[in-house]
Formats: sequence, structure tokens, C-alpha cells
Amino acid sequence: MDIRSSIAAQAYATARPATQPQKPEAGAAFADAAKGFAQTIRQGEETAMAAMSGGADPHALVQALAQTELAVETAVTVRDKVVEAYQEILRMPV
Repeated sequence: MDIRSSIAAQAYATARPATQPQKPEAGAAFADAAKGFAQTIRQGEETAMAAMSGGADPHALVQALAQTELAVETAVTVRDKVVEAYQEILRMPV
């Protein structure tokens, strides 16, 4: 066995784990995003109810409503992108 092929085999063995596909934890990331979205909506509702009963100041209400609006707009944008990607896949020739 040639020394150069031995070095190449060692380099390949060292680099091989770096080229292996990583298992993405998309499910965990999606679950965290969904929990964060639900928590933002829940906090907005709680602040709105507190403001109606006089327990929260108007500034806190406006801030909570802005955060809720941003969360809903983000969720709608993500949904639209997923639907668009799905439709693009359906248009691909088989």
C-alpha cells in the first residue's frame, strides 16, 4: 500500500462525519414556534381583558396588540409560503 493512499484514507475517514447529513430537528423547532405563537396570543388576550377591567394601562394594551398582530402576520406569511411551495411541487412534471 502506498503511503499517499494511506494518508488519503485517513483524511477521508476524518472528513467523513462532516459530510454526513445532519438530521434536522424541524419538528422541535416547529413545536417551539407554535408554542411561542400560542403564548403571544394568550398574553395579548390576558392584557386585553385586564385593560377592559381597568387592570392594565393603555400603553401595555397597545404593545400587546402590536405583538399579537405581528405574530399573526408572521404565521400567515409562513402558511402562505408553505402553500406556495406545495403548489410548486404539484406543478412539477413527473
